[in-house]
Amino acid sequence: MIKKTSDLKKASSDIFKVILSLGLGGAILYWMYRDFDFSRIGDVMLHDMDWTWMLLSLPFGILAQAFRGWRWKLTLAPVGEHPRRSTSVNSIFLSYAVSLIVPRVGELARCGVLTRYDGVSFAKAIGTVVTERIIDTLFIGLLVLGTFLLQFRVFDTFFAQTGTRLDTLLCQFSATGYLVTAVCGVVVIGFVIYLLRQFAIYSKVKNMFCEVWQGITSLRHISSPLLFVVYTLAIWGSYFLHYYLTFFCFDATAHLGMACALVTFVVGSVAVIVPTPNGAGPWHFAVKTMLILYGVADTDALYFVLIVHSVQTLLVILLGVYAWIALLFTKRHVPADTIQLNTNIS
Repeated sequence: MIKKTSDLKKASSDIFKVILSLGLGGAILYWMYRDFDFSRIGDVMLHDMDWTWMLLSLPFGILAQAFRGWRWKLTLAPVGEHPRRSTSVNSIFLSYAVSLIVPRVGELARCGVLTRYDGVSFAKAIGTVVTERIIDTLFIGLLVLGTFLLQFRVFDTFFAQTGTRLDTLLCQFSATGYLVTAVCGVVVIGFVIYLLRQFAIYSKVKNMFCEVWQGITSLRHISSPLLFVVYTLAIWGSYFLHYYLTFFCFDATAHLGMACALVTFVVGSVAVIVPTPNGAGPWHFAVKTMLILYGVADTDALYFVLIVHSVQTLLVILLGVYAWIALLFTKRHVPADTIQLNTNIS
């Protein structure tokens, strides 16, 4: 009975997350396109677009995910996990597609794929995912900082038009407010630790967190740090080219240049933090607003973000379907140490 109640609560929570995600993205899209003439979309796609550039951009979208899979395999090696390269890449393809349904759940899905097909420790896999996210956050943070300094006036105008003042961002809390928040955080963490110690599962939870920590610190023992850096640069370089080449599909954006592409890419990358399917809504708003600041007409900017995002989302779906089919024909690999352990027990 308790298990059924727990399962029901989990299912309700998942459904709520999906509804919230779709609702948030849908509300932003509705607000942006409420007066938009959708009847011209077909005409624009058939007659006003250069599809050659769109097709040229698609391989870079595939490469970005493939490089991420190869980098993940490299990150798992120091913690004693050696999944197949094909499984690693397919898990990434599938994770992005799954995240279209429930944002962020793809990270768990890709770890589950490696556990199911290659016997990788789920906890260690989660740890390496955390490591990757930290590295990617630092990288995009540096990219944002550099782009912000180079294009300060554009960002300042963007913040002003969206109702955000740069000079008040850090003044939302008083010193007392920050202190109270910090104290509350420490109390909550201490209380959680106290509760964990009271349960019989504490040792299991502790072991799981130890494995997660192993994954997080895996970079210290990585066999080729240079290759890790190359993969990271290749991932984000591919993402950028996947986006930048679409500028040449439209007359309104073809002349804008790489500086505009970099600014809108950075703003879009930050916007997708909002948990909506593939950033739908926040990405449209952020990129469209920045394009307008560079002189693109409102209607042309809306056509650009709608078509580009739709095509790139379709690519994610197709890669997810491909990965799902490929995994159906993938034999499960049982690690040698697991076979040896079973033999000793028998």
